[in-house]
Amino acid sequence: MARVLVVEDDHVIRELLVVNLKMEGHEAVTAVDGTEALAAVDDDVPDVVLLDMMLPGVDGWEVTARLKGADATRDIPIVALSARAMQADIERGRELGVDHYVTKPFDPIELMQLLNTMLDEGGSR
Repeated sequence: MARVLVVEDDHVIRELLVVNLKMEGHEAVTAVDGTEALAAVDDDVPDVVLLDMMLPGVDGWEVTARLKGADATRDIPIVALSARAMQADIERGRELGVDHYVTKPFDPIELMQLLNTMLDEGGSR
């Protein structure tokens, strides 16, 4: 069982992810914006972060930069979730250290398979 931080401002998507994670046997912790996400990581470091990139306030790009820029959190795998499917956005995510970039709408079953594969491989790209 993994501890997964779900950072998503859309209630429906957030709850869909939580339900699917629980069905897979994982613990889901949620945050609705980047500030909550960073606080949640400070409280208890997750095994993986599912991170919406377009958040109010501190966005997913900034959360990624802060997590990947700190020694204590740089190795946490991040799966970016975004409606922005432009190649430039995907490249920006990779440059910041995102492990996988998943565009919305996404297939929840495929996302859970990706997550489980990442966990089995130790979060490596």
